[in-house]
Amino acid sequence: MTQLFIGTWRHMEYTRVWIPDKEEVWRSAEIIKDYKEGDKVLQLKLEDESVLEYPVAPASLPHLRNPDILVGENDLTALSYLHEPAVLHNLKVRFLESNHIYTYCGIVLVAINPYEPLPIYGEDVIYAYSGQNMGDMDPHIFAVAEEAYKQMARDEKNQSIIVSGESGAGKTVSAKYAMRYFATVGGSSSETNVEEKVLASSPIMEAIGNAKTTRNDNSSRFGKYIQIGFDKRYHIIGANMRTYLLEKSRVVFQAEDERNYHIFYQLCASSRLPEFADLSLSQAEDFFYTSQGGDTVIDGVDDADDFEKTRQAFTLLGVKESHQMSIFNIIASILHLGNIEIISERDGESSSLLKGDKYLNNFCTLLGVEHDQMDHWLCHRKLVTTSETYVKNMSIQQALNARNALAKHIYAQLFNWIVQHVNKALHTTSKQHSFIGVLDIYGFETFEINSFEQFCINYANEKLQQQFNSHVFKLEQEEYMKEQIPWTLIDFYDNQPCIDLIEAKLGILDLLDEECKVPKGTDQNWAQKLYDRHSSSQHFKKPRMSNISFIIIHFADKVEYQCDGFLEKNRDTVYEEQINILKASKYQLVADLFQDGKDLVPPTPSGKSKINVRPAKPAIKNANKEHKKTVGHQFRNSLQLLMETLNATTPHYVRCIKPNDEKLAFSFDPHRAVQQLRACGVLETIRISAAGYPSRWTYHDFFNRYRVLMNKRDLSQSDKKITCKNLMENLIKDPDKFQFGRTKIFFRAGQVAYLEKLRADKFRAATIMIQKTVRGWLQRLKYKRMKAAAITIQRYTRGYLARRLTDHLRKTKAAICLQKQYRMIRIYRIYQIIRRSAITIQSFTRGMFDRRAYRELLCQHKAKVIQKHLRGWIARKNFVKFRCAAIVIQCYYRRMMARRELKQLKIEARSAEHFKKLSVGMENKVVQLQRKIDEQNKEHKDLKEQLASVTLTRTTEVEKLQKQLEKQRQNQQDDNQLSSLQEEIEALRAELAKSKDERKITEDLYMNEKQQLQQRISELEDENTQLKEDNEELNKRNLIRTEDELTQSALKENQEIQKDLEEERARYQNLVKEYTRLEQRYDNLREEVTIIKQSPGHRRNPSNQSSLESDSNYPSISTSEIGDTEDTVMEVEEVGLEKAAMDMTLFLKLQKRVRELELERKKLQNQLDKKEQQENKKSQVIETVNDTDRDTDIAYNNLKRQELESENKKLKNDLNELRKAIADSAGDTDPNEESSGYTLLLNQLKSALEELEVRKEEVLILRTQIVNSAQKKDSEKNADSDANWTNSNKEMDQDDAIEAYHGVCETNRLLEAQLQAQSQQHEDEVEALSDQIEALKEELEKQQQVLLQAMQLSPEAQVEFGLQYEITRLTNENLDLKELLEKSEKNEKKLKKQLKIYLKKVQESEGSADIIQPERKRPELSRQVTVQRIEKDFQGMLEFYKEDEPLLIRNLILDLKPQLISTSVPCLPAYILFMCIRHADYVNDDQKVHSLLTSTINGIKKVLKKQNEDFQMTSFWLSNSSRLLHCLKQYSGDEGFMTSNSSKQNDHCLRNFDLTEYRQVLSDLSIQIYQQLIKIAEGLLQPMIVSAMLENESIQGLSGVKPTGYRKRSSSMVDGGDNSYSLEAVIRQLNLLNSIMCEHGLDPEIIQQVFKQLFYMINAVALNNLLLRKDVCSWSTGMQLRYNISQLEEWLRGKNLHNSGAAQTMEPLIHAAQLLQLKKKTQEDSEAICSLCTALTTQQIVKILNLYTPVNEFEERVTVSFIRSIQAQLQDRKDPPQLLLDSKYMFPVLFPFNPSLITLDTVHIPDSLSLKFLNKV
Repeated sequence: MTQLFIGTWRHMEYTRVWIPDKEEVWRSAEIIKDYKEGDKVLQLKLEDESVLEYPVAPASLPHLRNPDILVGENDLTALSYLHEPAVLHNLKVRFLESNHIYTYCGIVLVAINPYEPLPIYGEDVIYAYSGQNMGDMDPHIFAVAEEAYKQMARDEKNQSIIVSGESGAGKTVSAKYAMRYFATVGGSSSETNVEEKVLASSPIMEAIGNAKTTRNDNSSRFGKYIQIGFDKRYHIIGANMRTYLLEKSRVVFQAEDERNYHIFYQLCASSRLPEFADLSLSQAEDFFYTSQGGDTVIDGVDDADDFEKTRQAFTLLGVKESHQMSIFNIIASILHLGNIEIISERDGESSSLLKGDKYLNNFCTLLGVEHDQMDHWLCHRKLVTTSETYVKNMSIQQALNARNALAKHIYAQLFNWIVQHVNKALHTTSKQHSFIGVLDIYGFETFEINSFEQFCINYANEKLQQQFNSHVFKLEQEEYMKEQIPWTLIDFYDNQPCIDLIEAKLGILDLLDEECKVPKGTDQNWAQKLYDRHSSSQHFKKPRMSNISFIIIHFADKVEYQCDGFLEKNRDTVYEEQINILKASKYQLVADLFQDGKDLVPPTPSGKSKINVRPAKPAIKNANKEHKKTVGHQFRNSLQLLMETLNATTPHYVRCIKPNDEKLAFSFDPHRAVQQLRACGVLETIRISAAGYPSRWTYHDFFNRYRVLMNKRDLSQSDKKITCKNLMENLIKDPDKFQFGRTKIFFRAGQVAYLEKLRADKFRAATIMIQKTVRGWLQRLKYKRMKAAAITIQRYTRGYLARRLTDHLRKTKAAICLQKQYRMIRIYRIYQIIRRSAITIQSFTRGMFDRRAYRELLCQHKAKVIQKHLRGWIARKNFVKFRCAAIVIQCYYRRMMARRELKQLKIEARSAEHFKKLSVGMENKVVQLQRKIDEQNKEHKDLKEQLASVTLTRTTEVEKLQKQLEKQRQNQQDDNQLSSLQEEIEALRAELAKSKDERKITEDLYMNEKQQLQQRISELEDENTQLKEDNEELNKRNLIRTEDELTQSALKENQEIQKDLEEERARYQNLVKEYTRLEQRYDNLREEVTIIKQSPGHRRNPSNQSSLESDSNYPSISTSEIGDTEDTVMEVEEVGLEKAAMDMTLFLKLQKRVRELELERKKLQNQLDKKEQQENKKSQVIETVNDTDRDTDIAYNNLKRQELESENKKLKNDLNELRKAIADSAGDTDPNEESSGYTLLLNQLKSALEELEVRKEEVLILRTQIVNSAQKKDSEKNADSDANWTNSNKEMDQDDAIEAYHGVCETNRLLEAQLQAQSQQHEDEVEALSDQIEALKEELEKQQQVLLQAMQLSPEAQVEFGLQYEITRLTNENLDLKELLEKSEKNEKKLKKQLKIYLKKVQESEGSADIIQPERKRPELSRQVTVQRIEKDFQGMLEFYKEDEPLLIRNLILDLKPQLISTSVPCLPAYILFMCIRHADYVNDDQKVHSLLTSTINGIKKVLKKQNEDFQMTSFWLSNSSRLLHCLKQYSGDEGFMTSNSSKQNDHCLRNFDLTEYRQVLSDLSIQIYQQLIKIAEGLLQPMIVSAMLENESIQGLSGVKPTGYRKRSSSMVDGGDNSYSLEAVIRQLNLLNSIMCEHGLDPEIIQQVFKQLFYMINAVALNNLLLRKDVCSWSTGMQLRYNISQLEEWLRGKNLHNSGAAQTMEPLIHAAQLLQLKKKTQEDSEAICSLCTALTTQQIVKILNLYTPVNEFEERVTVSFIRSIQAQLQDRKDPPQLLLDSKYMFPVLFPFNPSLITLDTVHIPDSLSLKFLNKV
């Protein structure tokens, strides 16, 4: 049933078919009536709407047309219906509508000559195709070349590219582009430039082997096979060329409108050059051999310019100037030989030359031969018999033939000599690993008159077609076997019988050679032998009307050959006497040309190859014609050798098609195209494919394409393979129509179209359902609107009727009312008349009396009115007068003020710069006043210090006086002296109080002056602000008029300057890049020289190289590296736990550290606030202690501070000494001795602590006694304030008074200190408890949030969430416990260090106690000031000896791993190197500075050369080199670089040397490292870009899959290789690169430039692939692409890189995505495209529109008229000529100055670097 359905739907109504047509070969038509079995005619409708009854038979139904969605495919095998009209139509659509000249046909690349240069062969296109699989990109000759190159590298098998086609089809150009691709991709690794020589051979071979024909202006008249040799690294090392069947007859004869070989015309065009004066040449029209074709000039070709290129190519290939001149002499001699005039004698059987023929003289002179001999033997020949030798005259025709044969022979020998020397120039002594051969050979030819040349050409094509058919069949067989599907033998055309007819025993060639050996053999005899021998062959026929021709039925067509000339061309006879004359030439080159096969064998490659390469032409053993091999025999041997070579290689086929004979650009002649398609084997490939399973789908693509045909049950299965099998079994019942392979599904021809029809029907049904639903909804909506409208109309109509009835009732009621009122009014009026009459009489009577009284009142009233108006008029007149006067005065005054203001504004407008100067002056004044304030502050500080010193001095003097007073009292015991001393004490106290008052007055004056200055500064600032505002306002007024012009000019100048800067920076960095390349090449050569010089044998690596890498992945922390507990904690936190490399652990740890730092910050902020409050409280407390006590307290505090500082410095010295002692004795100390020393130290420490506790108890007892005595005295004083002291009457001792006074002061001080300590401790405890409470609150809130989140989840998710939370909590607790453990271990080590220090101190104190006895002091308070030697601070310099420099470079650069110092400060090597440079500068050692910097730069280069593919190492040294450069700038002493320095950093500046030149060298080094970093990053990202951006489905189910034919076949990819990447992989790689650069401390500006470059590369690679791939130019790809770009932009914003300019580099790709998504139908759409796609060039827009391919048949293709409309609108654009973006372009890099905040004296050097030989200075 299904078979019946499949057979009937193919020719149903609306099905489109192909029918034959005389004009267009095939014509499209549509069936208008279903075809039924048995119908003899088919009702068709042509494209012009005409109806046709087409006669058919059941076995010859017309070919079906493919769906529109398949038209224009890259691969012809992707078509569902594979037949001739489908192939022709697909090629025509691609060529005319899309301007695509390349199309795949399975393994064949069909190339149509466009007769117009296309911009698709640049280096950017080469790099775009490099590394791509065949079929991933649009068809191209570069894709075939890349496939050959890749298979050679992957399979290690030689390759061949066979380029064939008619003359003018573009074979030579295709072969040239293939060789250019190999030269670019596989460029030689040495300085030999072999690839340039390979390309240079093309102009030479074109000059001597190409000519103009009626079909082609540059037709190759010979076949050539070029072998390009490669080494093991697949770089070109040499080449070899073999030629076949040069058309020698063209040297002496050219048909109409044809030319001889180009070299003749090139030489004639350059004949006026002085070096060619001896050639005696003129124009080409003057020579017979160059003027037979008529016009000697080709339009658009400059022969002189081409000749110069030929000479340059000769020079590049190493041909000497003398040899070049000899070659040109020989070519010129051929032209002179053709002009030699031969005249016939009277008998007609002999001939002779004219006497004094100048052409003969020139010929003999140029070749260096005897004139008389050549004159004789041109007209005579020698006959040799067994007995004697005869000299016979030749007729004029025989002489002309002999002359022409000599000319042909000379040119052929010269051609072979040039080929041999080209091969010598391309030959290499290196070992050849493999080769790729490019065969440029003539295609099948058939003309009106076909001769021996066409016979040989077609014979070669028969052999090549046989090899092609077998190879295609072999590929099909391999594909079926690899996919493990059953296959049957495919019947394909075997042309072996035709080949046997030609080359078998007694075949055509054998009979031809046999006839040539017959003394009197003729062409007619040979033809008769052919008729007799091969008349029974099915491939041989005799023409009806001719006896001197024969017909051979070739695979392409039958060809009739004319027998005339076959024997002569096969013999290729040249008389021996003429050759002997040439052998005797005085010119060595001419003589060598005609030697017996000495130099005819070209050199063969010495490298090992899988086949033996023999010369194309076997050596000629003898010039004797009896033993000389014929041309046919030579050609057969060379062809056999060629076939052996091709069979030993993997072939790749390029078939060139000539679209028309008129050489019109993009014009397609179907007749010529079909003829060539049949001849070149493309249709045979289609036939072989159609006989098997031409359509192939992977299971994934099939599932995505036809998932709409599956039900939900099938879609729910996880195995897509089973799902696809079930679907196919349900849809197609015939199992022979498809096969399931291992990775693909194979379909018979037409089955994909059937599936497409089912898919389209499914979509159509869904569309109808949607349309039905939408239309029903619209109709219901319309019905509802109509119903609502009807109800509204009814409502309004009923309302109108009701209103009309109401109006009638109202009018009736109104009429009744009117009548009633009218009657009433009429009666009322009568009444009113009577009443008015009575009133009138009364009124007249009364009026008479009233008027009399009124006249009197009126007169009085008028008099008053006149008086009132007169007075008012006078008052108003005066008011108006005064008001006018005031207005005039105001106007004059306002005008005067306005004029003044206008004048002032004009002055201000003109003097805006004056305000600027004033403002500048004001700013200077402010700065001066600020400086003055700073100076006064400094003076105030000095005064304070002086006052403190004066106070201290006075206190000292008071003490001295007290001592003197005590002595005097002891000596004299006189009360008077005591009173005088007390008076002196009072006087001193008064003086002290006076000095304090003076100090207070000074402070008040300072504060007042400071306030005045601040007030003045604020006033000046306000005035300055006002002036600035006025100035800005005036500037705005002045700039409003010219703002646009100034803005434009400024922007233009800025852009020009920026452009010049960028160009200059780019040029400079290109020079740096070139310098790096040259330096790399120099290093390579030096290494090669070193390797050559070394003795052979086993080489052992240096021993130190084996220990470069540590077994541990993480650096260890030595105890000597850590200074104190805080440093230890930081080290532990930075190094992490045992698995610190894990991202999760590191993240949790950093998160915890952030929380701790936040709590610590809050705690410090609270302490600061409390300190400020305490200071404010202390400042408010009034000091009640007298002045002497305060001075004494200040002095005591100063002494106490000095003691503490001295003790602190001493402890630091002890700690440093202990570090050094531990470091020195770490390797020598025995563990037992160390433990015993620690035990002794612990015992001594315990005893010292016990003694300290005893001393503390004594001090407390003393404090208690003093306090009790003081309390008793206070109580006694308070109890009896009026009573006298107990001992008041007694004489009080001065010493007792002073002692008691000091005791009370000390007691008060101690009590106050204890109180403050207790209060501080209490506050700390309260604060700690509050912090704990806050922490617990935060933890509780987090717990509540977690609980709420868990409650909202499902039970399973709650369990999972709980487990994750518990794991996180346990991980945090584990980290905390491990950190506490490590801290305790570090504290233990710290305590051990302190124990050693205390041991040392105790030993020192015991030693000093034995020598010096302690002085006994009195029990009163004593203050002993300890003076210690001040320790010299670390100045940030490192000293090293000259002999330690290599060790420094090795440990710090060569052997350094970035992981070793990952926990230290970033760029630590740069800081260490700069500190070493600082010391060399400090000691003024210029040689040391030079040596260190040179060694550093060379070491970095060496490391980067060794690790040239390690991104981490390159990033590490880029950050260090840039940081070293910044340090050289920051500490150079240049004020421009010191603006951000601290005072200490300014002290660390260089003193003696200016390292500006080294800064430039370091800048160049940084640029080189940056370029290497970019190269490595691009290498990591580039393989991912195309797959992630264009192929991967970021939005699932959006993109559709189309049939792809042989795309991504097995031979194009590595087995099992999956090179697909997702966008997530690209983002992960970007995250990794960013994290590495940030970890190494690279400057953010450089990181931004790195990602800008990488995003440009992503944009360029993706856009270039989009422009070269038809399968990705669709609406769905545009959507996917836009989504991917948005993800990348989001990543940039997340990494704070959105300001780097990286997103702007993606604009062309964004516009391309928009172009794919925009509508492409109307004129408005074209205008929208032109306005939106500004970042794309016109070529790119047109290319994308040409490539746009609908994924579904519901989409429409872009019409040609729409593309033409786009081109017309964009024709005024000035776009660059190239189509693709330069993916290798690199933005100029800029290294902005970035000073460091780290001071050099704080840099810590870990012991893991092994830099103990560096001494801190």
